[in-house]
Amino acid sequence: MTSFDRLAAKPLFLCSFRSFFLATALYGVALLLGWLGFLATGIGLPEVPGGPIVWHAHELMFGFGLAAVAGFVLTAVPEFTATPAFGRRVTLVLLLCWAAARLAFWLSGVLGAGGAVLAALLNSGFMAAIVVLVAPRLWRDPERRHLSFLWGLAAMWLAVGGFHADVLRGLYPMRWVLAGAGAMMVLIVVAMSRVSMRIVNDALDAERLRRAAEQGDAVAGERPRLPGEDDDELPAYRARPPRRNLAVFGIAAHTLAEFALPGSPIAGWIALAAAAAVLNLLNDWHVGRALLTRWAFMLYAVYWMMALGYGSIGLSLLGVAVAPSAGLHLLTVGAMGLSIFGVLCIAGRTHSGYELDMRPWVPVAALAIGAAALARAAAGLPGMPVAGLQAASVAAWALGYGLAAVFLGAVFLRPRPDAGTGCEEPMDEAA
Repeated sequence: MTSFDRLAAKPLFLCSFRSFFLATALYGVALLLGWLGFLATGIGLPEVPGGPIVWHAHELMFGFGLAAVAGFVLTAVPEFTATPAFGRRVTLVLLLCWAAARLAFWLSGVLGAGGAVLAALLNSGFMAAIVVLVAPRLWRDPERRHLSFLWGLAAMWLAVGGFHADVLRGLYPMRWVLAGAGAMMVLIVVAMSRVSMRIVNDALDAERLRRAAEQGDAVAGERPRLPGEDDDELPAYRARPPRRNLAVFGIAAHTLAEFALPGSPIAGWIALAAAAAVLNLLNDWHVGRALLTRWAFMLYAVYWMMALGYGSIGLSLLGVAVAPSAGLHLLTVGAMGLSIFGVLCIAGRTHSGYELDMRPWVPVAALAIGAAALARAAAGLPGMPVAGLQAASVAAWALGYGLAAVFLGAVFLRPRPDAGTGCEEPMDEAA
């Protein structure tokens, strides 16, 4: 057995999400702490084309963000399409490609034109590999129910390629990071519609059992009523396609408008429309007390961050005294950061053979990530202490993802605790 095969045999590579989710948490902490060091003390950051802000934005979106996307789709697509899981060797090769892409971009300013070409090839190649791996499975699915993932991934691939094409042409590439943020919001909406169906309906079932017990109706051995069965007060939750599609359309329209007409009032009005569409999507979530459970409310908060982000961007483009960075950070630190954390906790544990983690660290970490987004957005308001809010934001983010790295890393680095041999959910209640 080669060294490569021995490494691939480790529990970390049992399923694709394990290594990528751990890389996401660790890189999220390291990336933001490095950024804080630059802001607070001026310590050197990698010399990349475009400067420190471009490095920070690129790595947050195309480094941290795409590690989480890779872990999710490489695990979810086989499940959604009833096809075999991607093998350990595939996962290890992709992780090494992701890591090499990070290193190449970090060194791109030092290595000159050759370094920029290498960074372009590795970063674009990583995203291309993800698309090539999942596209046939999504397309061959008889009902093609999940093609929206493919379009979102293709848009992200275009954003990565466009960024590096601008770098090679000597242009400022930030417009492609903003386009990548739009593609990421679309992917979040698409993924959340799948995850939320399970999480919210499980919360509703638990609420029905609680009510039945309070009313003395619970009978030993009797199954709980299914969602929607003779219970007008607690109807089943459905992530309705029309509302989801309207939100996706609004996000895509704003992304295109901002790309074609940067800084224009037209893009501002469309951003406000996107915010309204996301708020309209939240009408599906108002299911009463079940919404206040930790997992359902965490996912619900993601959409609020997204709506507030697009609302802030719209107001800024229409002349209100709000820095554009306020809305952008509500999208990236808030909506993206909180949704990725939720996926790490929910999919990461259940597909490792564990039940959902009900320990206090989860809400503490989620609140810290939410606070990080709000503090960073507040730094874009007039008269606010920018340096202090930026430092508070980074500290809160590092706390949230640091906790994730510790508690979830312990799960990803060891074998399953049950009889499972792959990425299936827990095989027995004792897990």
